[in-house]
Amino acid sequence: MRHTRVDAYENAPRDVVATGNDYAAGDILPAHAHKRAQLLYASTGVVSVVTDRGSWVVPPRRALWIPPGVPHEVHMSGEVSTRSVYVRREAADAAGLPAHCQVIEVSPLLHALLLEAVDLPLEYALDGRDGRVMALLLDEIRAMPALPLNTPLPEEPRLRRLCRALLAAPALEIDIDAMAHKAGMSRRHFTRLFRQQTGMSFAAWRQQACLLAALTRLGGGEPVTTVAIELGYASASAFSAAFRRALGAPPSRYLAMHARDSREGAAA
Repeated sequence: MRHTRVDAYENAPRDVVATGNDYAAGDILPAHAHKRAQLLYASTGVVSVVTDRGSWVVPPRRALWIPPGVPHEVHMSGEVSTRSVYVRREAADAAGLPAHCQVIEVSPLLHALLLEAVDLPLEYALDGRDGRVMALLLDEIRAMPALPLNTPLPEEPRLRRLCRALLAAPALEIDIDAMAHKAGMSRRHFTRLFRQQTGMSFAAWRQQACLLAALTRLGGGEPVTTVAIELGYASASAFSAAFRRALGAPPSRYLAMHARDSREGAAA
């Protein structure tokens, strides 16, 4: 796996380049932006990414698409191994890739292509096998379904400030009336503006923030019961039911699936 400095591939004479990095638990990459679009793939560990528009959680064997020029901050939960693909704006547009951040599935084929891409030379042959690998990589990214693993942030400055604070310490018991009071708004105005700017009710947003925080903490090795109680769920079973409704599997099975996939990926 090649570890390449950002400035080396931002100006590389290829539309698509790839690199990989390993990070310790708790590492943070301060807010930064790239001239190219980025596909950030977590092959192991859990990555959280924050922009002005929201917060995204990237479990193992999932990836986050970040359009060019979007400032983003990256937080590592557990030991993290990433593979990143950087795509010139013109190539991303021509391939029909997203214009906004989104978490996507990573198919076995995309996983294999990502592992192969990071081992290619920076100036690979465009008309040979390496060029076809990179072209297929873009096709496979476009084919991947998006996943609901983000919490949007409102544009209104008071609401955004409160929501950023809540993302840092989410809890189910945070009251809507208290949030409205802190924002200097009536409950009615708060609820209407919140839904208008995030596309969801405050109660649904709060639940999403808690579940994504739980996913990050569980990925870092914390026990399910501890996470459930500290986030304000009445019991571990209530938390597991909410987790299953949102993510399709209870925490133990969800994490076991990703642990298995990560081991298989490491052996690939």
